[in-house]
Formats: sequence, C-alpha cells, structure tokens
Amino acid sequence: MTTDRLDTLTSWHADWSGLRVAVLGLSVTGFSAADTLTELGADVLVLSEDASEEYARLVPVIGARLELGSLAEVPDSLRDFAPEVIVASPGFSPSHPVIVWAQQNAIALWGDVELAWRVRDKVVRADGTPADWVLITGTNGKTTTTQITATLLNAGGLRAAPCGNIGIPVLDAVRDPGGFDVLVVELSSHQLWYIGQSAPAGQLVPYAATCLNLADDHLVWHGSAEEYRAAKAFVYRHTRVACVYNKSDLATQRMVEEADVTDGARAIGFDLGTPGPSDVGVVDGILVDRAFHDDRRHSALELTTVDELRSAGLAAPHVVQNILAASALARSLGVEPAAIHDALQSFTMDAHRIQIIAEHRGIRWVDDSKATNPHAAASSLRAHPGAIWVVGGDLKGVDLSELVSDAGATAGGAIVIGVDREPVLTAFRRHAPHVPVFEVVPGDTEGVMDRVVELATGMIDGEGTVLLAPAAASFDQFSSYADRGERFAQAVREWIGRGSADDADGSPTAH
Repeated sequence: MTTDRLDTLTSWHADWSGLRVAVLGLSVTGFSAADTLTELGADVLVLSEDASEEYARLVPVIGARLELGSLAEVPDSLRDFAPEVIVASPGFSPSHPVIVWAQQNAIALWGDVELAWRVRDKVVRADGTPADWVLITGTNGKTTTTQITATLLNAGGLRAAPCGNIGIPVLDAVRDPGGFDVLVVELSSHQLWYIGQSAPAGQLVPYAATCLNLADDHLVWHGSAEEYRAAKAFVYRHTRVACVYNKSDLATQRMVEEADVTDGARAIGFDLGTPGPSDVGVVDGILVDRAFHDDRRHSALELTTVDELRSAGLAAPHVVQNILAASALARSLGVEPAAIHDALQSFTMDAHRIQIIAEHRGIRWVDDSKATNPHAAASSLRAHPGAIWVVGGDLKGVDLSELVSDAGATAGGAIVIGVDREPVLTAFRRHAPHVPVFEVVPGDTEGVMDRVVELATGMIDGEGTVLLAPAAASFDQFSSYADRGERFAQAVREWIGRGSADDADGSPTAH
C-alpha cells in the first residue's frame, strides 16, 4: 500500500476495498472501528487480549477475523497479516510493543477519531456537507462540558450529538442514519496523541475547540508531563472559528498562542472574572458573553445568573467554568443567549460527578468518584470546604503532595483507600499534619465503602460533609469509577437504613 492511496481515503465513498487493517483492542471503540471498516470493504484483523462474549461472537458475523491472546510482544499473526493501517484503541500507549513496531515499520497508525474524520461524509446535511465538529478536552470537566455543549446546541435548534470519550464512539455518531449538524467530541489525551500522529490527509479541522484546563495526569501512559501537554495541545490544531481557552490556566492560553489554526480563528477566553471584549465571564453574579456580541467593547449579553445555577445544583465554581466554556462553544455556532439560559434551567449533572447522594442526620454525602486526578479533586474540595475527604486508589504515577498541601489542608479529615495508600499518608504527614487521617486497609472490595462510612460517621460531630473525590483511578479495587461511586452510595443507603445506633464502632486511631 502506498501513501498515495491512503491519502485518497478521506471519504466514505472512497475505495476502501481490500485495505488490510489491524484493529487493536475489542472494547466499544475497537468494535466500532472493526464494524466500520468491514462495512467499507476492508480486510480486517482484530487483535485483543480479551473480549466480551458478545463482541467475540459479533466479530466474525460482521466479516472480520478475531485473534485473542497476549500482545506483550508483536504476534506472528500480525506480522504475517502485514497491515497497511493499524487502528488502535486509546488504551495502547506510545510505548506499547505493537505501537513501537508499527512506527518502526512505517505502518500508518490511526485512532478511531481519525478514521471517523475520514468517513464523516457518510451522512450529510441538507446542503451536502458533513456535520461540524466541536472538540473538547482537559484534565477535568470534559464530560460535563461535552454534555452541556450538546444540550445548548440542541436548545438552539441544531441537531447535536455528544460522542467520543464520553462513551459513544465517534464512528457510531458518524454512521447514525439520522445525521447531525454538529458532533460534540470529547477527547482524552490518549485519543489526542493518536490524532497527533495523523498524516495530513487525516488531520481534523474542527469548527471550534477547547482545552478546559491542564494538570498532571496519565503520566505513565504518556511518559512525561511534557508529552501529556503536547497531546492535549493537538485539540486546537487547524481550528476554523473559535479556540476557547481558560484564562485562569496559562497552559491553555499558550496552547492557543502556539497552535497552527485556520486563518480567521478567534481566541475566546473564559474564567470566573470580568470578561474582556473577546471573553465570557461573570459580572456581579451574572454570566455574560462579550465575545459573540456586536457591541462587545461596550456591553455584554446576559446568559444566566449564579443564583439560577445554584437552584439547579450547578453553582460549584468548576461547574460554572464548564458552563462558560460550553456557552462560548454554543455561541460560536450561533445559539442565542435566551436558548442557553432556558436550557441550563433543566440540565442535570451525571451520576458520580459532585452528586449529592443523601443528607441524613446532619451529614451530606457527596459522590465525585469521577474525580480521578488531583485537578478534579481540588475543585471538589474547594467547593466543599471542611469536608471529610475520601481519597486514594491507583495514583497512575501522580504525586498528590501539592493537592494535599493546598486544597487537602482545608479538609476536616481524610479517609485513605486504595492500594497506593502510603504516598497519600506520607503527603498528609508532611504537608497537612493537622488533618486527622484514617486508613482503610485493603481486604474484601465489598467492604471498603462500608468501612469508609463507618469511619466518616465517627469523625463528624454534628453536621458535616463526606466527599468521595479520590484523585486516583479506580481499577485497583473497583471495576470503574462508576462502580466505586455506586458502592459508596450503597454503603450510605445501608447506613441510613440501619439508623444511627451503630453509626461507628468507636473512633479509630488516626495516623
């Protein structure tokens, strides 16, 4: 296969027949890639270390071949297949043996997002053009902002679909027969790294894009903080209309300044302060737009108020920032302020994102299990000062010292869970020795959250908040962040059901 032919594969209607493609991984993303490619007529080999019974059954049905087994080294079957393109699921890091082999042998390396971009014209709008793409990334707040943006666009009369890292593969959205005006694509740093490998023919040209914030995360996968930042910065490349950045996070501003964007693209800032004439922000408790307004140098358009957001459960500072970013993206596509205002009145947060589980006997229980990194946890802690903080899990190589010394120092106490407990305990001893800290020693996963609830109720005298914001991944003890949050909620419900007589077996000894 010559590069020349790959350069022609930029349409659903191109000739994909006989293209030898290896798909790595058979989760929802891998299956969507295999399904798309076989529909296009490609010769597809799927390789995965494991697979659900359903996907394993469906792969031969759609016309692809499946090989299950270890990928710790390049399998002979892959070498014999001699793929012309490899489409890798986001879990395959740059240092994975198969990815290294592909690069060493100059094999085209795509992610599912690049494939989706190449075939985005399968379903077109009335004017014959494919849907516009809005890209959203950041260390924290991606999913919430993606959902809000899609909600605002739909309220403005556009057919918009949230997709990507949010759980709906981009390829499924591209192939939806109903079609869309806008795809709102949440992108992880892993997906962005693969976008960064794109040849010119496969490079995305988004309508608008944002990186909400940047803090160390996924350092093991990327190899360094510099590589992680570089991956995030790809979100702005070739943006046509609006590069939305966080004025309170200098890293995102620099990404925009350094980005190779389409001529005419504007930089649009957001934060919780007074906005400049190309920004959205907050003035006297009112969220306003000074970016997409004819008289933006002298006045602003009202979007909503902090009081109205508070009544909808959306007033936490980091959520307000997400709303501002989403509003900027929606305004770039022409959504009117009144539509934004009305849509926000009925928007609800996802489960496991600063979700109030219960308030009982003066204790408020808050589930932010989706706070899987320090940046997200810091936002939750600032929104709940004095809370009993449930923290820990798989730290993914991230140091929590700065988090503990800053936001963690305001906690009323801490309960440390997970396998990587010692670095967390050490951080408290060094940087917040005044905070009472308790430890849940790993045992039966079923009992981890029961013990958390037992400890927390013993730590609160009167009223208080218990906040699950682990700042760590969940896979050391749970199947997902959702599983972790659901077990926390179940333990709380069981405590409420038992009554207060056995809230705690006495007060354990703090570290």
